[in-house]
Amino acid sequence: MAPEQLTQSEYWNGPAAERWITSREVMDRSMESITRVALELAAARPGEQVLDVGCGTGTTTLRLARQVGPHGRTNGVDISAPMIEVARSRAGSAPIEFFVADASAARFPTPFDLLFSRFGVMFFADPAAAFANLRAALAPRGRMAFVCWRALRENPWAAAPLAAARDLLPPMEPPDPNAPGPFAFADGERLRGILVAAGFRSIDIAPHDDHMFTGATVEEATDHAMMIGPLSRAIAVLPDETRAALRPRVAEVVARHARPDGVTPPAAVWLVSASA
Repeated sequence: MAPEQLTQSEYWNGPAAERWITSREVMDRSMESITRVALELAAARPGEQVLDVGCGTGTTTLRLARQVGPHGRTNGVDISAPMIEVARSRAGSAPIEFFVADASAARFPTPFDLLFSRFGVMFFADPAAAFANLRAALAPRGRMAFVCWRALRENPWAAAPLAAARDLLPPMEPPDPNAPGPFAFADGERLRGILVAAGFRSIDIAPHDDHMFTGATVEEATDHAMMIGPLSRAIAVLPDETRAALRPRVAEVVARHARPDGVTPPAAVWLVSASA
């Protein structure tokens, strides 16, 4: 079944989970610069109660747990059971609770001081209802901080490989720009409206230009482009010979961003903060 035919739960408990788990270290390295900025925005403090939304394999949850310290409490929630299993194994005996749930509808036992997410909130089927549910999980003076992608066209790490392979891909319907997916919140004003409708206050949506580290070599960066992002979904059902034919094209476009320290294409995100 093609990825676009799967529900979010099926996708994140199937092909996406497998890729993310296999490439966890590569993905964490590729997003390190953005992750650091997002965590600085969140500014978790010792003793706080924190929820990491769409926590995946737990990288940001572990870092939040270190920031809140032994007197704080850190939870991670994700719809992907395989990724939560990895997160739990990584946490070991650390006082972190991970649970499998749809954060858009889950009922959380106690209020949180901070909701955080690194690219984990763009997949809600009903964003307004989802953010209203998350707001209900905040303490009266609680706050939210997350990072999400701006438009695909502003993100060459994703757009360029897809464009290079376009004529070898099966015909695709123009995507609904507001459909759940990595670039669902490309429109900052739409995102602001969703957060206002959900009851958040003091909303700040700031553009941030950064980069992705997609590989130490062009070969590694080509692997990355074909395994993660829009191109990976588009080629999921293609025969091996077609995938082999498009690989040199992908290599050519990713090579444009090769530097002595690796392949680092531009990345464009929104840094979002709000209060209950």
